[in-house]
This record gives sequence, structure tokens and C-alpha cells, in this order.
Amino acid sequence: MSKKSISQVINATLCEEMTRDKDVYLMGEDIGLCAGCFGVTKGIIEQFGEERVIETPIAEAGFCAMAVGSAVAGKRPVVELMFADFCSLAFNAIVMEAAKIRYVSGGTAKVPIVFRAAQGAGGHFGLQHSNCVEGWMMNAPGLTIVSPSTAADYKGLLKSAIRSDNPVLFLEHKMMYGTKGEVPDGDYTIPLGKADVVKAGNDVTIIASQLMRTYTEAAIKEVEKDGISVELIDPRTILPFDIETFVASARKTGRVIVVHEHPLTGGIGGEYASAITEQCFADLKKPVKRVAGADISVGMGDVEPHIFPTAASIAAAIRDIVK
Repeated sequence: MSKKSISQVINATLCEEMTRDKDVYLMGEDIGLCAGCFGVTKGIIEQFGEERVIETPIAEAGFCAMAVGSAVAGKRPVVELMFADFCSLAFNAIVMEAAKIRYVSGGTAKVPIVFRAAQGAGGHFGLQHSNCVEGWMMNAPGLTIVSPSTAADYKGLLKSAIRSDNPVLFLEHKMMYGTKGEVPDGDYTIPLGKADVVKAGNDVTIIASQLMRTYTEAAIKEVEKDGISVELIDPRTILPFDIETFVASARKTGRVIVVHEHPLTGGIGGEYASAITEQCFADLKKPVKRVAGADISVGMGDVEPHIFPTAASIAAAIRDIVK
């Protein structure tokens, strides 16, 4: 084990996979000498050269479509979208092409491509650079969506994403790049589609990832002072989600809260709540509760703390559902 920041983990994992497989290459805006908007790809172009670290124009629709074509032809591109919000500009390539090619080809065509993208608020980046896009993108059969939370999960899930023969949207929270954690050495992988039971508990289940997991962990410390026992689940893979783990926990605790940063309406919380209720209706002591972002765009300035869940609002939801 070694302790690294999430940014360092992504960088090291990309280098390991590029060394392991010559078909893996990177593509994106300013990812070479500038190392991308958040410095994640620092030093990789010096190690692997311009043929495998490809600088692109500011044209997400074009270079994402090119990468999909190269994946079908046998390469394994890892495309960096500077901000996850720009999935909107590459929607056709990601959803209408990459996610559908395996199906439309009768399973004969593979699309081994990873779209890396920095999502989330917290940096006062404004309306077009602060969105969590999980809710936008999960209505796309054939697309895998991954949202890691810890340094170890970033390594294990990114390796699995790059090795997958299906398209993966790999979402990184921009406010967590500096977060450090213990990372297993060697060829460490985590299966896609498998949630992590972070902490066992008996009174209530909380499902949360990325920055919302961090806030939830802080909330749990507060409610434990009241004798409330919380089970925390990190979904890790947003789509397809691990309904078996969700259901097992819901049946044990009888109460479920889903926490997510993106807006309440159309968010993953509604989908998770429906899936859990369909299988656990008789086991639930209370309806599944959602704690989510407000149905409003993220403006500049100091509005962010008033829009998104906080440790305090999560703790309040926990106390409300167990009373």
C-alpha cells in the first residue's frame, strides 16, 4: 500500500495501462504539455510521445466521435473531457453511437473506450462548468457510468474501465483530486457494477458517492452521538447499479436515504428509490428518502452551499427517518 492523491492515482494508472497495452492512448484538450485543466496527465506526453497523447482542438463532438471510431477499429482510447458538462457537446458520440454500437451490431462489435470527465461543484466555476452529469447520462443503455470516491477505488475502477470492451463514462469529482488515500500496489482492479459497503449499520442505509460520501461520513459521526447506527454504501458504478447490495441492506435496516449532488428531479435517487421499493416494499419502515441538489442551475459566487446537500442536511435527514 502507498498513500497518494486521487490525481496522482489517475496519472499512475493511465501510465500503467499504457505500458501494459500499446493500444491504450489518450486524447483531449491540453492534455499534453499543459497536463489538462486539472494537471492530471502531467508528464505522460514526455513518457509516451505525441502519438499516444493526442492534443485536440476545442471540438468535443468531433474528437469524441473520432475516438469511438478508433475503438471500434481495435484501439482503446481514453478521452478526457475537460469538464463533465461538455458531455452535452459530445452527446451524439457517447450516447447515440458508443452506447449503441454493440447492440446494433448484434454483439459483434466492441467499443473499448473510456470518457474521463471532471464533474461537480465546489470551485465556483459557474453555470456551464459545475454540473454533476450522472442523472443526465444514466438513461443510456449500453453505457457504463463510474463515480469513484477513494484513491483505491480510482485505481481499481479505472483499470477495469480501460480493460472493458464496452464504453465507460468515468466521472471524477473536481474538488477531490487532492484527496489522499491508501492505494494497493500492483495490478489492482475492482469489478464494474459492484457497490462497496463502506460501513455496516442497523438503523438506516445511506447510498452516497464522491463528495456526497465525504459529507455523509461527517454526518454519520454526528448522528452516532445519538446512538443511530448507519450503514453506508458507495455505489461506485452508477450504471448498471448494484441493486442486490442495495436490497440486502434495505431489508436489514428498513430505512434508506439516497444522497446525490445533482438536482433532485430526474436524479439517480429517484431510480434507486424505485428499484429498492419494488423489491423491498414490505420490508421498508419508511419511504425511501432523497437528499439532493436543488432544481436550479449553479451560479457563480457563494450560492453553492445553499444548493447542495451538506453534512448538516444529511444528518437532519437521518434523524428524521429514524424518529
